Amino acid sequence: MASFEDFKLNRQLLNAIAEAGYIVPTEIQQKAITPILAGQDVMGIAQTGTGKTAAFVLPMLMKLKYAQGNDPRALILSPTRELAMQIEESIRSFSTYLDLRTVLLYGGLGPKTQKELLSKGCDIIVATPGRFLDLYLSGEINTKSLKFLVLDEADKMMDMGFISKIHRILEVVPRKRQNLLFSATMSELVRKIAGDFLAFPTVIEVSEQATPAQTVQQTLYHVPNLKTKLNLLQHFFKDDEAFSRIIVFCKTKVVADRIFAFLSRKYGEEEVRVIHANKGQNTRINSINAFKEGNVRILVATDVAARGLDVSQVSHVINFDVPIVIEDYVHRIGRTGRAFNTGDAITFCNPSETYYISKIEKLIRQSIPVQEIPEEVVIEKTPFDERQAIAKEIDNQKKKEDPDFKGAFHDKKYVIKAAQAKASGARPSNRGKAKPGKSKSAGPKKKR
Repeated sequence: MASFEDFKLNRQLLNAIAEAGYIVPTEIQQKAITPILAGQDVMGIAQTGTGKTAAFVLPMLMKLKYAQGNDPRALILSPTRELAMQIEESIRSFSTYLDLRTVLLYGGLGPKTQKELLSKGCDIIVATPGRFLDLYLSGEINTKSLKFLVLDEADKMMDMGFISKIHRILEVVPRKRQNLLFSATMSELVRKIAGDFLAFPTVIEVSEQATPAQTVQQTLYHVPNLKTKLNLLQHFFKDDEAFSRIIVFCKTKVVADRIFAFLSRKYGEEEVRVIHANKGQNTRINSINAFKEGNVRILVATDVAARGLDVSQVSHVINFDVPIVIEDYVHRIGRTGRAFNTGDAITFCNPSETYYISKIEKLIRQSIPVQEIPEEVVIEKTPFDERQAIAKEIDNQKKKEDPDFKGAFHDKKYVIKAAQAKASGARPSNRGKAKPGKSKSAGPKKKR
């Protein structure tokens, strides 16, 4: 399919598409737009960065056409505020020449302004599930006119515990409607849950589940500890021409703040921003906008930003920590190499994270190429506390795989006690280490 004109979209939409810089439809757009226009329920699975948002927004706008009444006719649900804002921005871009009203609903701020917008009438609601339910239950939203229900990043919604809210929303929307579900990963559990509201869906899978985009070059570095990870990060950032726009993903808010503080000292606060769940809504929005506009070179983030963050020309994604939720790896690296561009995804892995790398490689059905740490990077000695934490984590992983595994710490305690007893000339206690063929409680026989 050579162009968007082949979909027989109206001229207003085609003009907006051209102004947005879209030239050739991506594979998911080619396969999804026609069945959606035909009124079918669609389950779409595609790599991140392949244009899933446009794949459902364009046919939906084509079918809604113009403003009608005061009640919403389309509801798009998103797991995070950031993704909801991005979808709303995309709708506004494509509906430049259409008389359609869109309202964005999300938590984290007072509902007063959102209630005022709803009272003026709308055609499309883009919302997070919790805030939508709150406003519905307070009588601000009438769902009787809904014709479209869209779940974007459906698997993440299930992971984040939205399943009960989704079921409640399904109870209050009309039975006769068109349902669309899109994501980059789709577990069997999500498929079963999707069966609750998708009626004989057209399944569009333009790539196998959890397949990273071919435009992303993946690299893995085995790095022993936190300080060496920081040294390697600095080494890469020296090349500011190649590493022009970077997202650094961290496992926790604490680590993200530490990395942000470190990079701010090195490169100045004007070069770095951080976003995570503890940051205020305005701070997060401003940080993402500054990064999108190219005013900030480095964005440090937890996985709150991994889904749906659409920033063009991200040169590198760096996984400072390996994600524990292995599906998030695909979404993280999908922030680069978007819309026919190429990008690099670099992952730092300490000994306790190797366990998750093996699971990620199984998920994506490919090995991540390993590179040696450059010679000029100083490899630091692992501090005692960090070494203990890594060893404990490896023990926990072994216990997950083998419930009978006692743990290295269990054996180590006995070895230490034995060494101490030997030094003092006493026999080590065998408590907890019963001899073969003898019971722990076995003692000398009493004379009769």
